[in-house]
Amino acid sequence: MSTGRGECQSRRGLGPDWARSLLTLLLLAPCAPGAAQETAGARAPASGELRLPYAFFNDAFGGAVGYVYGGTGFLQPQATLLSTVIVGSNSAYALYLVSRDLRMPGTRRLFVDGDLAVSHFGTIQSYIDGNPRFSGQRAGSNESDPQDYVEGSGDDNLARANFRFLLPLGGGRLGPPEPAALDGGLPVPGAGPELSWNPRRSGMTYLEVKPYWRSQSIASSYGRFDQKTDGIAFSLFRDNTDFPRSPGRGSTLRARQTRDWGWLGSSRPYVVNDAEFSRYIPLGASPSFRQRTLALDVWTAQVPSWNETSVRDGAQVDHRPPAYLGPTLGGLWRMRGYPTSRFNDQSALYYALEYRVIPEWNPFGRVDWVQRRLGIAWWQWVAFAEAGRVAPAWTIDGLHRGMKWDAGLGVRAMAKGIVVRMDLARSSEETSIGMMIGQPFQF
Repeated sequence: MSTGRGECQSRRGLGPDWARSLLTLLLLAPCAPGAAQETAGARAPASGELRLPYAFFNDAFGGAVGYVYGGTGFLQPQATLLSTVIVGSNSAYALYLVSRDLRMPGTRRLFVDGDLAVSHFGTIQSYIDGNPRFSGQRAGSNESDPQDYVEGSGDDNLARANFRFLLPLGGGRLGPPEPAALDGGLPVPGAGPELSWNPRRSGMTYLEVKPYWRSQSIASSYGRFDQKTDGIAFSLFRDNTDFPRSPGRGSTLRARQTRDWGWLGSSRPYVVNDAEFSRYIPLGASPSFRQRTLALDVWTAQVPSWNETSVRDGAQVDHRPPAYLGPTLGGLWRMRGYPTSRFNDQSALYYALEYRVIPEWNPFGRVDWVQRRLGIAWWQWVAFAEAGRVAPAWTIDGLHRGMKWDAGLGVRAMAKGIVVRMDLARSSEETSIGMMIGQPFQF
């Protein structure tokens, strides 16, 4: 799938994003013209169980078959589970498992989100130094050449678990709230809590501890490139929105430190600090739209250990994170008009603006086989614009000079309680189509 030089982000990206992209592609497939009949004001369930076999062809897998299983609310009322397995004709394979909002047994305030990815691909691209055509340049910098990457077959494996403890503040004073009351996949007007900027009055505030491990290996014609990391991310997260899966009003705030101590085979130690703020401004309903929302996001990151070094096995090792972690832009979450991790450096700054509308007209409402299989409660139209930059130092002036940009359109839907999206983005380098589970600003 391509437009000009642009390609589906799922192929150019890394393993875990690739598998989730396939899930989105399958869920959005019935959106093709003629797949459904028009119906006004249709409503569909926002939870249920999803089972779907599929087949496809691309460079990474060749001809491939797979199966997806998942849903929301059938394991625990608030929980989501999603999985897929894929086998390709060129010896490629992928297994991806994701869970969200699972409450730990015997507890009231402790939740865990889990991710597991095991994959092998015919082609992986990574914007790191090593391409002999670009010796003397730094791959991934703001001024780097778009072709300055290493490419080859390889593996990309990941495991992480985010443990979230709900603090007794605001809406969490009495423990976890009941799942939001929904009408056709949207919160019932007036049924949700009043939202306040004061964390003692509203919102859910969490302490988060996320141990993680990831290993990526690329075998190219000019060498082998390994990037391995393991560590723990510590963060404070406040969700002050009406509906976390797809907010229509409120805000979120996260402050985080990610640390790799260089243990367990990690390529190198490092420290990354980052913070993100999102704001959702309701614009009200209209005769044509059930919901209209203006979503804004700002994110920044910096690596305080960037210029530090140490000696390991007689060789000097820098204290910098791998290209796919830290101050990085490009891919399915930030700067969607560029390939995954297209830009990476010591610091980064990112802005995004989205205009989201949910039409009253739901073309899937009266198509029985679509509703039985996918349960599409609503679909959403989106226009968005993004700007961002990476730099070798965190300064206001440096991060705002020569910023990269992109803009685009998106189609999203709630299927079996899971938000899926497909975004078309145009940047100064290419046009890309990206498909993913979940709204942006939730990574």
